[in-house]
Amino acid sequence: MSRSLAHKITMDDAENPSGSTTNGLQDIEWRISDSPVDYPDAIEFMEQRAADIYAGTAPETVWLLEHPPLYTAGTSAADDELLDHTRFPVYKTGRGGRYTYHGPGQRVAYVMMNLKNRGSDVRCYVHDLEEWVIRSLMQFNVIGERREGRVGIWVRRGAPSNPASREDKIAAIGVRIRRWVSFHGIAINVEPDLEHFDSIVPCGIAEHGVTSLWDLGITATTTDVDSVLKDTFEEVFGRK
Repeated sequence: MSRSLAHKITMDDAENPSGSTTNGLQDIEWRISDSPVDYPDAIEFMEQRAADIYAGTAPETVWLLEHPPLYTAGTSAADDELLDHTRFPVYKTGRGGRYTYHGPGQRVAYVMMNLKNRGSDVRCYVHDLEEWVIRSLMQFNVIGERREGRVGIWVRRGAPSNPASREDKIAAIGVRIRRWVSFHGIAINVEPDLEHFDSIVPCGIAEHGVTSLWDLGITATTTDVDSVLKDTFEEVFGRK
């Protein structure tokens, strides 16, 4: 497993070959929260739903939501990457990756899937999450790209030949896998306050910036993004 991929995921007992290979519930359950969800409440739900998916008593789930302003520290987070300890609450989390901001105007998609039904291929799963984001951004005429050694999805600002050109991050990816069931997922910047990223080194990458759909001139709403995410999910994952 490459270092960049390892930074995206945390695997708990992922080599354990036991457990359900199918939960018998073929449809994805979509949950959409219209008001901000406290981070501990989201973690509690994901932990329980992942256990239920493993046991075969609940369907695979995609949960679209926003959080109040906060920072999360992934398993690779370094202390010096949190530049202001007092601005917003900070939560240590079991997902892969480093420091990430969540807040209003950012659409988070938590994906709870049984990867044993997808060939137990973690690399393929992370690639599919990236592809999901890329195809969703494309619906808004935004070209999102992967970058070797950098977690997340990136947007080029300006022509490569322009000395002032740069690349900004528009979406974050962080995954935890327990007994081959995934949770955590992706976060797309729709219209967050980009200054809120100033108190961390986002994903440990100081030499690049952060952007959003609105920063790029795309006046999409959260509802617009939700609709696109649902459509492109089926394209990528082959599940309704």
